[in-house]
Amino acid sequence: FLAGGLHPHHDTISHFRKSFLPEIKELFVQVLLIAQEAGVLKLGNISVDGSKIHADASKSKAVSYKRLLELEEKRYTEVEELIALSETPGQLPEQLDLEEEISLRQEHLTNLAQAKAVIEARAQERYQTEQAEYEVKLKQRQEKVDKTGKQPRGRVPQPPTPGPRDKDQYNFTDPDSRIMKNSNNHGFDQHYNVQVAVDQETLLIVANTLSNHPNDQAEALPTLGSIPEELGTPGAAALDNGYFSEDNIADIQACGIEPYIATGRDTHHRSWHQYFAQQAEPPANDASTTVKMAYKLQTQVGKAIYRLRKCTVEPVIGIIKEVLGFRQFSLRSLAAATGEWCLVCLAFNIKRLHVLLSA
Repeated sequence: FLAGGLHPHHDTISHFRKSFLPEIKELFVQVLLIAQEAGVLKLGNISVDGSKIHADASKSKAVSYKRLLELEEKRYTEVEELIALSETPGQLPEQLDLEEEISLRQEHLTNLAQAKAVIEARAQERYQTEQAEYEVKLKQRQEKVDKTGKQPRGRVPQPPTPGPRDKDQYNFTDPDSRIMKNSNNHGFDQHYNVQVAVDQETLLIVANTLSNHPNDQAEALPTLGSIPEELGTPGAAALDNGYFSEDNIADIQACGIEPYIATGRDTHHRSWHQYFAQQAEPPANDASTTVKMAYKLQTQVGKAIYRLRKCTVEPVIGIIKEVLGFRQFSLRSLAAATGEWCLVCLAFNIKRLHVLLSA
């Protein structure tokens, strides 16, 4: 059980983690309830953010859609050649096991067909998302035309193209993981997209989710929806511009939470003139959602809530990566990685609760 008499053996930890993933989710909630009962946690305003964590999968075990079609055609050709060869036994090489060779290629074709179906399903999902975004852009453009009587500058939005793209990929090691942009450089790798909602007062993680979506826009509602009911409902949520959309604003408000979502990228090193600039006039009732949210963020309440985002949720993710050293999953599949991420958030909360109770 113990390696060197000091730490549990890695096999013991691995077996525990795989065996008790459902219970870990319950423990995560129990720790938060303990914090609440101790008077440490009083759920108020929260900050939400996400990050990319490397999956237990290698890019070398991935295949692009273009390469997949080439391999599929090649394997069909090889099977046809082997079947034709079986009809002329005298020409068979001595060491050739014809049945085994055909079986291997048919198995490969089955795997390729599975990968092809997954890529095509993902492409359809992406097309539906891009089509919805395209329609929103057209609507916003038309609103500007109706308001100003002039065509807006810039390119006219183009409709998305359905179907898979040549560079769409499938990974045979962990098919649920996706190719995503790295958080720390300009490269791409196999990742999962992890999310946390952090209480601004205590820095405790009150919700955690995981997905294989490359961007954050669809993650706001699932993350806020995973806050345990026993904790109550937060008053407000601060999110960066990656979550901004009319649907997200409406859905978050429908949950009884006031959203404060950046309408564009945060400006670094703003001067005091910009920070304390005179607040703009309240927007008209028919103003766009973007204009209304931009004004909301300029109010005293909006500034107070949103400016805490960078010093609450971002440090929590940084501590998990740098201090706890969690930069790659050990388990494969969406369900298993979700449980492992919950375990990491549970570990962070236990350490954080210890600090809060000691203080």
